[in-house]
Amino acid sequence: MPDDVHLLARGLRKSFRLGSSQLDILRGVDLTVRRGETVFLCGASGAGKSTLLYTIAGLERPTSGEVHFEGEPLYGVSAARQAQLRNTRMGFVFQSYMLLPELTALENVALPGLIGGKTDNDRAMELLEHVGLADRAGHLPSELSGGEQQRVAIARSLSNRPGMLFADEPTGNLDSRTGGEIIDLLLGLADRHGTTLLAVTHDAGLASRGDRILHIRDGMLEENAP
Repeated sequence: MPDDVHLLARGLRKSFRLGSSQLDILRGVDLTVRRGETVFLCGASGAGKSTLLYTIAGLERPTSGEVHFEGEPLYGVSAARQAQLRNTRMGFVFQSYMLLPELTALENVALPGLIGGKTDNDRAMELLEHVGLADRAGHLPSELSGGEQQRVAIARSLSNRPGMLFADEPTGNLDSRTGGEIIDLLLGLADRHGTTLLAVTHDAGLASRGDRILHIRDGMLEENAP
């Protein structure tokens, strides 16, 4: 795999059984993401955007096909190695924020380091400063707006200095203005940290800000220029 390729997927298929029938979500997807790229994945509701994201990030095993992440076969390594890659080399941002309600913003951002056995509150505070929330470090998620919670989630996703960020509808629960600010923040931080970004969005206007737009239709990918 070339050094400038961050993630490579070939022949990805994902099917689900529904009673006696089979639902084919991915039908042989090929995808190459280069280091430092910002790629947006678009498609209709139920087209398989999130399924593809989870499959190439090691969260959901494909029915068939292969994924190579930073030169390693993601589904050819042990579950422990997969978990290590996700915690140290990947960052995740979800539509529903996924913050722990009993932890402060600072503690939520520091959590990935704690899971890895190294708490770094200085790093967590630096990231909160990057997302404009240093003055909210001691607040619980319930004391933050939706946009602020997503900013905390973005800061947390960068905690372990991942090489690649996966974002699943990061603006889905936000109004259009706040959503635009979140995309601006994601793109700015990806550029600042040299991080590859692959994001799912239903908003073609937001997707046009990236380097590439991919559309999933009938279980296959089509590429559009932004």
